[in-house]
Amino acid sequence: MDPHLLRTFVEVAETGSFSAAADRLSYTQSAVSQQIAALEADLGTPLLTRRPVALTPAGERLRRHSKIILVRLEAARADVTRTIAPPGRLTLGLTPLAWSAPVAAALTRIRAESARLRTRLLVAELDRIVAATTTGATDLGLVDGFTAPSDPLRLPEPGDRQAARVTECPAVVAVPAGHPLARRGSVELADLADAYWIDAPGVAPLHRLPLDGLRAGLHYDGAEVTVLTGLVAAGHGLAVLPEWLVTGAAGLAAVPLGVPRLVHRVELLRAPAADDPDEPASRLATLLTA
Repeated sequence: MDPHLLRTFVEVAETGSFSAAADRLSYTQSAVSQQIAALEADLGTPLLTRRPVALTPAGERLRRHSKIILVRLEAARADVTRTIAPPGRLTLGLTPLAWSAPVAAALTRIRAESARLRTRLLVAELDRIVAATTTGATDLGLVDGFTAPSDPLRLPEPGDRQAARVTECPAVVAVPAGHPLARRGSVELADLADAYWIDAPGVAPLHRLPLDGLRAGLHYDGAEVTVLTGLVAAGHGLAVLPEWLVTGAAGLAAVPLGVPRLVHRVELLRAPAADDPDEPASRLATLLTA
């Protein structure tokens, strides 16, 4: 199977539209249709219905395989490129709430050991960091999320199933300092179903919390943590955040979660080729997970 055809197929499957896939890929719609037809001819079975556009049972099976195949191809390319790249480089990807004092201290130590180390930091949403680390675009990835105590994070495909824990702290509800809830000893999320929440997909998305029905009073599409905490402090909505971020922050109060009890967890992902113990990425990974 031609990987170019697979990429086109995945775009159509994800967008549910030949025209939207064409826009993403900078192709014409007729070119996308021809590529899908060529892939179907190669496999001898329809993969998509046309009106409406939807996956057939065979198309659903291929979609699951395609994402893994394309990731492996990107990982192979990154691994080969790494062999001809000059030494002394470190690329670290992280989600906004994965940055913390221990991470900063570990990175400072690694950079002090290598005066000429060229370092690049990529801050992005969870899906992008998982993909970048899996394909080798970044040497290491630090991702965060909220989960039950001691449970691993639920990572999107094709996430690393051997991710290592870096930090874990209680999750709290962040409210304005003068909010009536600020004096509560604990709160249950179910009791706040009618409250207004801030949905910040790039920082603390509501859909990753283990409770349906929370109402978003405001959508924040950025990834600046200080903007999110400022919105909470100004009374625009509530947010579930790590305790370390809220405690002591100006204008905020941290209300412990009773039910469900959640923790904020940071995990380390490693690129397939980032296993040379003498490389900065491996030394940084050792410090982060010590």
